[in-house]
Amino acid sequence: MWRELLPVGRNRDSGGYRRYAWTGADADCRAWFRAQAEARGLTYEVDRNGNQWAWLGDPLAGDAVVAGSHLDSVPDGGAFDGPLGVVSSFAALDELRHRGAEFVRPLAISNFGDEEGARFGLACVGSRLAAGQLTAEAAHRLRDGAGITLPQAMEAAGYDPGTIGPDPERLARIGAFVELHVEQGRALDLTGDPVGIASAIWPHGRWRFDFRGEANHAGTTRLADRRDPMLTYAETVLAARREAELAGAVATFGKISVEPNGVNAIPSLVRGWLDSRAADQAALDTVVTGIERAAREHAERAGIDLDVVRESFTPVVEFEHALRDEIGRILKDRDGSGRGRGSDGRSGSGDGRPVPVLGTGAGHDAGILSASVPTAMLFVRNPTGVSHSPAEHATEDDCVAGVVALADVLEGLACS
Repeated sequence: MWRELLPVGRNRDSGGYRRYAWTGADADCRAWFRAQAEARGLTYEVDRNGNQWAWLGDPLAGDAVVAGSHLDSVPDGGAFDGPLGVVSSFAALDELRHRGAEFVRPLAISNFGDEEGARFGLACVGSRLAAGQLTAEAAHRLRDGAGITLPQAMEAAGYDPGTIGPDPERLARIGAFVELHVEQGRALDLTGDPVGIASAIWPHGRWRFDFRGEANHAGTTRLADRRDPMLTYAETVLAARREAELAGAVATFGKISVEPNGVNAIPSLVRGWLDSRAADQAALDTVVTGIERAAREHAERAGIDLDVVRESFTPVVEFEHALRDEIGRILKDRDGSGRGRGSDGRSGSGDGRPVPVLGTGAGHDAGILSASVPTAMLFVRNPTGVSHSPAEHATEDDCVAGVVALADVLEGLACS
């Protein structure tokens, strides 16, 4: 499965992936998902928001256990973020069948659309729509850099955008959602564990800063006569770093748009997107308020107009403690190698060592869905901690440990 996915959407120059929502690469990923479902005799369907589902058992029975993640990527992203969770879910089902596990609850594997938000600027579009956290009206207003709306992109890809919206009936069928993901940090590498359990997702959001000045000639305009928004933007970037350090948080201006975008022209508009995350709401508020205050002070001195728009926000997500604790109990019986039941169906020896529980600053579909259904996450060790980059990595042994851990969890939750 992994080898089949590797070439899809890969850029030859960067080595990274460009699997953007409702593009050709996305279509190839979706075709791969459907083929995996059909090869296993699973019931395949696409919901009203374009999310893909593969069902073992009756989809309407209720109290289903669902595993999955996403297949899209950030610009020039790595191979593991998202796809590892989907591939591991299919592999975990294969493992359970090999064990002869008997399912007492329906099982589903999912691929949620547009999790990264690389094309339309909003993360977790598919899960947000399903959970009612993004209205159909707001979704219809989303546009990519070329001005193409989300409905237009969906229609061009062969999907009906007229059906998008909240999907409470589907979510009501889910008793538990477990998302496996490569760790986006080095906590597990430092503890020496191949697999961990998520405790919470930090509150995080995206803010757009529009700095408006005056376009002019770069060679003939005196420095004293300039209203250059790039300078104010640069001061704001530095302020973001200072505020984040003071609060023990993170803040990043990772995307910028400039008009008229000429080498020999002073910009008239610099638009920058801030991503900020912190361990708690108070710290995040402090950081963003401090950045905006600094931006306005610099803008006022330079004669620059400034607009700040919050484009998305996700509050702190505490994964359901009962489900998290149950998963911890299931995985605690694994042996010291990080593996539980092997392909022979026998349990690990069980050294009684608790599986690490760790927080994360990264957003996920599991975090969005947590407001509607019990959710949990498993992390697979990332030896470098690098993510959203072609350097993102996990060893084969750790990926196998993740599959076996997920199989153990699904067996504990869905089987007799």
